[in-house]
Amino acid sequence: MNSKRWQVYLSGEIHSDWRDRITAGVAAADLPVDLSSPVTDHASSDDCGVAIFGPEASKFWHDRKGAQLNAIRTSSLLEAADIVVVRFGERYKQWNAAFDAGYAAALGKPIITLHPEDHDHALKEVDGAACAVARQPEQVVQALAYVIRGELPGRGAQAHAAE
Repeated sequence: MNSKRWQVYLSGEIHSDWRDRITAGVAAADLPVDLSSPVTDHASSDDCGVAIFGPEASKFWHDRKGAQLNAIRTSSLLEAADIVVVRFGERYKQWNAAFDAGYAAALGKPIITLHPEDHDHALKEVDGAACAVARQPEQVVQALAYVIRGELPGRGAQAHAAE
């Protein structure tokens, strides 16, 4: 049996429970997956630079300190990922998610995008670079189960292999 542990990076929107749903689905399916993500506490992510390196009078430099510190985490985890899932939510424009998708594509990482159908036109280039487009977090889990074990929804690997 293959003992590979898959590294899956969950990028994008931080205002809904999609990461929790994927985490629960991966655990329920007992998939050999390690999930990682950016810091999802908005205030911590925004203020990490000044919290560690000291205050800035200018909002530009405040944000830049945080962005550069977050870039260390993001670039390291993206480079280590086997698969990158990029979520574009309904409420906010996720410029960081689009950047992560482009970075992952440049690294040659397989990408699964996750977004509602009404984002299809706006994300056509991002989806064009992706290997798969999911609408629900549960579809991401099903895609991972297929990629890792060859399992289709409702059919285990043994049923699929017997065909």
